[in-house]
Amino acid sequence: MEDEEDIAELLKYNLAKEGYRVTAAGSGEEGLKAAQAALPDLVVLDLMLPGIDGLEVCRRFKQDARTRPVPIVMLTAKGEESDIVAGLELGADDYITKPFSPRVLLARVRAVLRRRAPAPSEEDTPLVLHDLTIHPGRHEVLVQGRPVELTATEFRLLSMLARRPGWVFTRSQIVLEVHGEDYPVTDRAVDVQIVWLRKKLGNCGKYIGTVRGVGYRFTEQPKAGE
Repeated sequence: MEDEEDIAELLKYNLAKEGYRVTAAGSGEEGLKAAQAALPDLVVLDLMLPGIDGLEVCRRFKQDARTRPVPIVMLTAKGEESDIVAGLELGADDYITKPFSPRVLLARVRAVLRRRAPAPSEEDTPLVLHDLTIHPGRHEVLVQGRPVELTATEFRLLSMLARRPGWVFTRSQIVLEVHGEDYPVTDRAVDVQIVWLRKKLGNCGKYIGTVRGVGYRFTEQPKAGE
């Protein structure tokens, strides 16, 4: 939620470039309505908004059971300690002061989303999608009940995609999540890993779809040519 159009466009451009789907709101009221209509995975929130200010938006987010789990990154020109503390005490997950670096913003967003990932106890629950079963604790994959031998990298890649069906991951996001920071893997290497993973999964490989010019996703209804 950002009321300055130039900053809002900068945010949208950089987040969309990384594969995130972005909805912008110019006021607190608009942001609250948008969040209720389509629950977001994360909110970048300016404190100085027309009408309902950012702190009040944050308070309402955390009072509502539906929006309470949504992480909030505050983006504000207010660098005073009292403003930062107030936002964090209301439940914000991080803050960035203006002027800001888009690269720093993206790094903060990725870090917050990683912290929001399922706890280990949740990841121990088998994930069943179609004829595919993934056992995180056992590090085991079954296709129609038959075990499939995957490398550690292939297993992490498949788990990453399957945990969020329909969500599009860019190649850079895949490298970051599967290999970690500063790992020397090219986009082409990611494409090769996807090819081999699909091949090993056999008929279930069709559920790993390609989003041309963006990246990959796990889809429950594969389209022709994916």
